[in-house]
Amino acid sequence: MRLMKFVYLSIAALCLLYSCKNENKDPGRVDVDTIPVTDAEETSMNYPVPLEEVLRVHGGMDRWTDMKQLSFEFDTRTGTETHTISLPDRRTRIETENWDIGFDGRDVWKAERSEGAYKGDPIFYYNLMFYFYAMPFVLGDAGIQYEEMKATELNGKVYEAIKISYDAGVGNSPKDNYILYYDLGTHRMTWLAYTVTYEDDQPNENWRFIEYSEWQDVNGFQLPKKLTWYTVQDGKPVQARNFRIFENASISVIKADDGLFTIPENAEVVSGN
Repeated sequence: MRLMKFVYLSIAALCLLYSCKNENKDPGRVDVDTIPVTDAEETSMNYPVPLEEVLRVHGGMDRWTDMKQLSFEFDTRTGTETHTISLPDRRTRIETENWDIGFDGRDVWKAERSEGAYKGDPIFYYNLMFYFYAMPFVLGDAGIQYEEMKATELNGKVYEAIKISYDAGVGNSPKDNYILYYDLGTHRMTWLAYTVTYEDDQPNENWRFIEYSEWQDVNGFQLPKKLTWYTVQDGKPVQARNFRIFENASISVIKADDGLFTIPENAEVVSGN
């Protein structure tokens, strides 16, 4: 079953206005035209027209849902991380010299070459970089609500924007929100604003910003080459503070080896259903 094609758009006729710190005025909510679904399609796929254009420019949602595995690498202060994801079911494995973490479809686990080698929270981290890297395609997941925002100026340029929120019970942090900013001329994604509610599970307006500053062609998809995180002041990105450079990216219709996601014998399970 193609997990990412079970997408629906939930738009209410009346809604409360949202107050976003990253805009000078309350962006409110405006009517969004949608791409109609033909009777021949197996699933409901109503996207806002602007998001449909962004997805098309980045390689197309139909092609993305045909893909079976994604992988990429980046360097950190402690070494290289290699991320491999089974796209239909989001099983994941992250490999490094000193530790591996993963998700086998049921449990999140970690395996350390020496005790205490992994310093983070595997439940929070195992799919974090995948979500950032796989933008904008992960915004076609099931259980998402879309809201077109008023244009916003970021770093001296005006961008169109779409706000993304999740239905209750979707993912580890359904109260997280995202705003995708795209160039009106090219429809290429340029910025992502996001909130983090993982620890206290409370919605907030503490927006963080990533600039999608460089893209690369990977098997016909425009995927990130460089992501740059910014400091934030008055709800707007101000100054670049750190970045990630992605290497050896690949995406394929060939299914990933199931054994890659199997929990190793020396691993510790840190969560389960």
